[in-house]
Amino acid sequence: MQLAYVMTAERGATDRLLTALAERLAARGIRTAGIVQTNTECYDNKLCDMDVRVLPDGETIRISQSLGEGARGCRLNPSALERAVGQVTGALSETPAPQVLIVNKFGKHEAEGRGMRPVIGEALAMGVPVITGVNRMNVSAFDGFAEGLAEEAEADLEALVAWVEVAIAEPA
Repeated sequence: MQLAYVMTAERGATDRLLTALAERLAARGIRTAGIVQTNTECYDNKLCDMDVRVLPDGETIRISQSLGEGARGCRLNPSALERAVGQVTGALSETPAPQVLIVNKFGKHEAEGRGMRPVIGEALAMGVPVITGVNRMNVSAFDGFAEGLAEEAEADLEALVAWVEVAIAEPA
């Protein structure tokens, strides 16, 4: 199983890193599947809008929702996330198959067994290497999911490109 994760301290840094990784891999002709996230700052709100782009050339889907002023609940729009999940699942069965799956985040939904978690499992079962972002709140759930078989990758673009190149060169 080839599963790597990255963690960064700065808000939005993992999203930017994985987006740059997807772009670099595409430029090298490496077939990707998955989602990367873009956060758009809102000027009238302290929270940003969250969009994911389905790789390699899919649509951009807004996965955040406005809960109204003063709301404190989770802003993730589960139906929008599941729409992205469906598109990524379909991409795994395309010919030729993707060489790597990039998942913006193993977040709360994945920790609870939903979201991109089944897609990650499917890709690994197919022998497709997976790289994902994990935040400190969900690292324990991710460790349980990975059963100790994931490796923490250096949060550096060149290091991630090198990890992917080695992973796709070696059979799973």
